[in-house]
Amino acid sequence: MKTLMSALWLVSSLAAGTALAQPAPPNEAGVTMGHWHLNSRDVEANKKIFVALGGVAAKPGDFDIVKFPGVVVFLHQRPGTPPPSGGTDGTVINHVGFLVPNVQEAVARWKAAGVAATPGNGGRTDQAWIMTGEGLKVEILEDKSQTIPIQHHHLHFYVAESVIPEMQAWYAKHFGAKPGKRGRNQAADVPGANLTFTKSDKPTLATRSRHLDHIGFDVKDLVAFAKKLESAGVPLERQIVARPDGSKLAFIKDPWGTLIELNERSKPL
Repeated sequence: MKTLMSALWLVSSLAAGTALAQPAPPNEAGVTMGHWHLNSRDVEANKKIFVALGGVAAKPGDFDIVKFPGVVVFLHQRPGTPPPSGGTDGTVINHVGFLVPNVQEAVARWKAAGVAATPGNGGRTDQAWIMTGEGLKVEILEDKSQTIPIQHHHLHFYVAESVIPEMQAWYAKHFGAKPGKRGRNQAADVPGANLTFTKSDKPTLATRSRHLDHIGFDVKDLVAFAKKLESAGVPLERQIVARPDGSKLAFIKDPWGTLIELNERSKPL
């Protein structure tokens, strides 16, 4: 019976992942959460972890990806590119986060699949932590009302306390993020992700060249979006590239060192 139930859970989970691993509908600014881009020395090892967590692996182009509701994880290391200089600890994005319906049940499944997890802070049973072999720190939180096995939840930024209001306002202005709070922390929401801002007592490093090299937002009309950014004093780090399939991409950087890819997609990943 346990084997049957496990098989049924796996089938239902994969079906849910396939059906729901799409970006959330964009907000009024035309923005939704897109992806994390991981520079990976060992793509297969990283892919194994994210598939065990409940993601759906695919390779639509040059990149191996793992799709979750709310985010796509890109796994790549281009030939000749230096290996990542470190993980997320000490960078402006300290960690990323997922939601599951029951943390303890999820952790038990993941440990059975060979994914190590550490307990929540202060013995919390509704929280757990996962660290990839290359240093991506992943927080797991519980939402008992959630009806799917796993979904993207947050990006957790660490910056000087004095700039938190400015950072919150920057993402609200340029990405239509809705300011608010998550627990005791200032935050802002875009479809598919909560952006959480916490004080760091020491300077944090930019994301470029780290294991989590950049994050990505999908936008409706990249040309118009880029013009709006540039008119507001946000330059493009990399100019717009148009691809044969009709998609477009560009890069910007926030004032605190987060490299951000902007994608206009001709079709969902």
